[in-house]
Amino acid sequence: MVRAYTQEHVYRHPWERVTSASWRKFTDPENKRTLSHILEVDTLNRKLDPLTGKLYTTRAITIHAPGPWFIRKIIGQDICHCVESSVVDSRSRSMQLTTRNVSLQKFIEVEEKSWYEPHPDNPEGWTAFRQETSIRIKPLSALASMAEKVEQRCAEKFLQNSVKGREVMERICKYLEAESSGISI
Repeated sequence: MVRAYTQEHVYRHPWERVTSASWRKFTDPENKRTLSHILEVDTLNRKLDPLTGKLYTTRAITIHAPGPWFIRKIIGQDICHCVESSVVDSRSRSMQLTTRNVSLQKFIEVEEKSWYEPHPDNPEGWTAFRQETSIRIKPLSALASMAEKVEQRCAEKFLQNSVKGREVMERICKYLEAESSGISI
């Protein structure tokens, strides 16, 4: 079974500010407490296509992902390594991110896709955010009810972390807004 969910959010900030905040989300020292599950973020590759103007980036993200005690016993660790691939198209003003776990794949598969685009109701002032996440626990498929419970707990944790991520994004957007206005906070 696969647990999937979709979230949408409107940032009342322009697309350029929100995408700038997205790059700073994991690296801003003030976010360490809020996003304490993020242990490390490393840029593996960054390429700007001169013909299309698209920026392609690949980052490695190390996450502390504690689960139920019996899952930690089976897996033997609570650290997960993920790869995030992103495409920023400044011409169409879109940013797409896809994040997948590369470790623990024998046990769990997680894929998160996110999009940032100008909001149709206010394209110069607001940004629409959409996130689709799917979680699949693999070895427990024979024990469907247990797999469902583990998937549900994972989904709940992802939803909680998504709220934290949006809070961080809002804080950084406000900081960037103040910075561009010459105001210090």
